[in-house]
Amino acid sequence: MDFFLYIALGLSLSALVYAFYLYKQVLKAPVGSEKVAEISGFIKEGATAFLKKEYFVIIIFVIVAAPAIALALGIETAFAFVLGALFSAFAGIVGMKSATDSNSRTATAAEQHGMQRALGIAFKGGAVMGMSVVGFGLLGVIVVFYVSHYFLDIDAYDAVEIAAGYSLGASSIALFGRVGGGIFTKAADVGADLVGKVEAGIPEDDPRNPAVIADNVGDNVGDVAGMGSDLLESYVSSIIGAATIGAIWYATTGVIFVLIVAGMGVLSSMIGSTFVKGKDGSNPHKALKMGTYISGLLFIIAVFFLNWYFIKEGIFVVETDRITHEYGPFISVVLGLGVGLLIGLISEYYTSAEYKHVKSVAKQSETGHATNIISGMAIGMESTALPVILIAIGTVLAFNFGGLFGIGLAAVGMLGTAGMTVGVDAYGPIADNAGGIAQMANMDPKVRKITDELDSVGNTTAAIAKGFAIGSAALTALALFSAFTLAAGLDGIDITKAPVIAGLMIGGMLAFLFSSLLIKSVGKAANEMIEEVRRQFREIPGILEGTGKPDYAKCVSISTTAALKEMILPALLAVASPLVVGFLFGAEALGGMLAGTLITGIMLAIFMANSGGAWDNAKKYIEQGNHGGKGSLAHSASVTGDTVGDPFKDTSGPAIDILIKLMTTMSLVFATLFGAGIL
Repeated sequence: MDFFLYIALGLSLSALVYAFYLYKQVLKAPVGSEKVAEISGFIKEGATAFLKKEYFVIIIFVIVAAPAIALALGIETAFAFVLGALFSAFAGIVGMKSATDSNSRTATAAEQHGMQRALGIAFKGGAVMGMSVVGFGLLGVIVVFYVSHYFLDIDAYDAVEIAAGYSLGASSIALFGRVGGGIFTKAADVGADLVGKVEAGIPEDDPRNPAVIADNVGDNVGDVAGMGSDLLESYVSSIIGAATIGAIWYATTGVIFVLIVAGMGVLSSMIGSTFVKGKDGSNPHKALKMGTYISGLLFIIAVFFLNWYFIKEGIFVVETDRITHEYGPFISVVLGLGVGLLIGLISEYYTSAEYKHVKSVAKQSETGHATNIISGMAIGMESTALPVILIAIGTVLAFNFGGLFGIGLAAVGMLGTAGMTVGVDAYGPIADNAGGIAQMANMDPKVRKITDELDSVGNTTAAIAKGFAIGSAALTALALFSAFTLAAGLDGIDITKAPVIAGLMIGGMLAFLFSSLLIKSVGKAANEMIEEVRRQFREIPGILEGTGKPDYAKCVSISTTAALKEMILPALLAVASPLVVGFLFGAEALGGMLAGTLITGIMLAIFMANSGGAWDNAKKYIEQGNHGGKGSLAHSASVTGDTVGDPFKDTSGPAIDILIKLMTTMSLVFATLFGAGIL
């Protein structure tokens, strides 16, 4: 079976080569006028400066954590941890660079050629991130497993345990990236909207707004670089969770099956991405969906034949306490992918202006700010029901066909086509930036119309991607949780025991405390941003008349400082909680804590993602001329709802996914050290 491992390795490298090819294709497109290039340069400069400062803080964390991991778990795990951190950072840097090079070219393509060319460049720019995520993610796991198992002659299970250190490194970077980037982007976004659109009455992305460059920078550092690190961590964690159980049941062969399944997902994503071709006058959403569906179909076909081959070789046979059907692994992968697609469609249903829920929020905005907030919160709460039911059904069916291995493979299946999913998600911020550049550079109004349509689709695709991320977080956490109980030597978690009940309550609280810290951080940073924008409007002569130049750099600096300062405490909470509970109360209590965080975290993540998406698209729906259009009471109320939803959907909600997986990964990596606890 070793040849499958080499195929998976080749596919991971192919994804990186393909990402480089797409990036070169983007660079061939013209940047545009001198004004367009100047504005794009401001955005790139701000994003690069923030990322350098953020990664400096992260490097300090890695330098401190790596020796501690080496002392506790060995040099191999510490090496895997550092490699995971490096690859996660690389993915974020590559994605951010691609996005900042694509935004101006997308706007120029819209001006010179129309919708089709603009869609192509924006998607290629996003696909660079998607292919980098799966390429770096799969490559790192294979390298760590191969070196540990084949060179150091460590058995398959222990080699996967070492590879869990790679997942831990990726998780750590993802948390810092998502939290820091999320605080940066939403502080700028809230400040720009509340002062510019509500108080000054100037349009979104107006160059007179001092926070406008910081807002566009935030799209790249939060929604591209942070999102890329987030999805790489999810992708790696799902592979580690399934591979751990595969190693216990089938030794090396079980691990290789998981890796080649992931490899087939990479290949399917590369092929599917070539089908994203829009036509002028057509809906770009259909083109993006076409690529997603083709990727999924090819992935299913490939996994079926893999499963057939492993049956033919006598590996997948029905055994007690393992798989209950010889095609159980294939069925589990299909279930995971199917549940992911359905959750994505449900997210679209609750957050797209094509459906009743967003239109309802827009209608409620006619009666003021409070009714806008009430309707948006209610929709977010309602939207938790169907995804949770789907996850529950998918989990039970995957277990019935494939046992614990089936649950792990369902998580791998859900993120199997992450190359395509992440590419579609990263396309959104590029389209958003393109619209901002078109506005600031005073390009033809037709350009803004095209970029607004692309951006509207981007909001929906982002909601779908968040649905995938939430669903995969649940299934991945379940797989990692199962691996943790096995590694800790637990037969199960008895919820009638006092330490387990205590753990459940602590875990349930953590998701709320973590969310509170992030939302408060955005609020603090936004307050500072609002005061700065107001100051500039007062003190810089001619700024609102268009004759004075705003101090964009000051606003970028405010967001940067706030993000770096405020991301520390939430990150420490996520890292320290499993260690403190594990060492004090023992492995069983820690299991209870993980279960509690999983349950409340998933609910909060869905609620916040979909409330925020509904508020955002309700605002855009009103700005299209509905319910009074721009300048109306409904519009003012919708801007308030959108600003409330910003930290929900782009800071706290996505970060909860990482919280769940990081805590579970920490528990798995340190499982053998906890024992019964000291209390």
